[in-house]
Amino acid sequence: MTSDHLSATFSALADPTRRAILARLASGEASVSELAEPFAMSMPAVSKHLKVLERAGLIARGREAQWRPCRLAARPLKDAAAWIDHYRRFWEESLDRLDGYLKELQAKEKKNGDRK
Repeated sequence: MTSDHLSATFSALADPTRRAILARLASGEASVSELAEPFAMSMPAVSKHLKVLERAGLIARGREAQWRPCRLAARPLKDAAAWIDHYRRFWEESLDRLDGYLKELQAKEKKNGDRK
């Protein structure tokens, strides 16, 4: 995944309304009006959010007669999770080293305290 795609994914995920839309789509397809229902905003505003999600590749829109269902396209989320996972491992390893160091210090303090 190029950094431009990753940037588009994170930019789309930055908005709580778009995250809520993705959460709804995780349970199945929905029409634009169904997706707009829980939000106190106009249909054009919801459509703008959907366009951002679509440009980021996070949703796909279909056409079935008069119904235009939206569905989750999870691939960009997997790529973003993989990118984040790299840093999660970095922090886990760093915290493990810190934990080891603190245990060494505690052992030294205990040993020095026993000598007194």
